[in-house]
Amino acid sequence: AVASVTICLLFIVVDLGKPMRLMNVLLYPTPNSILFWDMIVLNGYLFLNIVIGWNVLEAERKGVHYPSWVKPLIYTSIPWAVSIHTVTAFLYAGLPGRHYWLTAIMAARFLASAFASGPSLLILLAFIVKKYSKFDPGKEAIDKLSQIVTYAMLISIFFVGLEFFTAFYSNIPSHKHALEYLFVGLEGHGKLVPFMWAFVILAIAAVVLLLNPKTRNDEKTLKIACVCVFFSMWLAKGIGQIGRSHV
Repeated sequence: AVASVTICLLFIVVDLGKPMRLMNVLLYPTPNSILFWDMIVLNGYLFLNIVIGWNVLEAERKGVHYPSWVKPLIYTSIPWAVSIHTVTAFLYAGLPGRHYWLTAIMAARFLASAFASGPSLLILLAFIVKKYSKFDPGKEAIDKLSQIVTYAMLISIFFVGLEFFTAFYSNIPSHKHALEYLFVGLEGHGKLVPFMWAFVILAIAAVVLLLNPKTRNDEKTLKIACVCVFFSMWLAKGIGQIGRSHV
């Protein structure tokens, strides 16, 4: 989390154009700017993770329980993590010139995909740690994460379906064009079509493996499901979300 949030903060430097402009954000705060709130939530989450991570890992190393004052910070970090995805989604949804981004469920889609891909990566890392170190995260933790991935993946697919219904049932050309461009091509432009159908295939494969308790509880098939979830969300968000901005 610390590494990821640090990268996100560096993205803000890129958005501003040069590091010196960071001081303008601090010296001249503008609450009506989403970028200002982006800086607030990212720095806050970075601080929480450094303090929590340092104290919990230090206590683990010493074989003692972490200080009691850390627990309120742990609970605070949960809604704070939600705020990061919400503010990031607002950066997209606040641009009326991008029709596919102009949706009220953008924040919800960000959260659902995060709860699917994040725990999937954690499960894969847990298996790697278990294999190459003396630390065993435990089956109970992996089972709970796999359940979270299952629910989040179903919600993510449901949200994609909502986008299709809204665009095509309303028959608004600008909203339809973005989806047509991504999934079937538009006016001879279809470079992203293979990627989006790969997203569909991977997402369906992941859901099939996760919904079946036998395959979800089997270590080998769970790994395959997690890989499918991670790369399907990466294609949908990393390539589809950015690629469709050109429509």
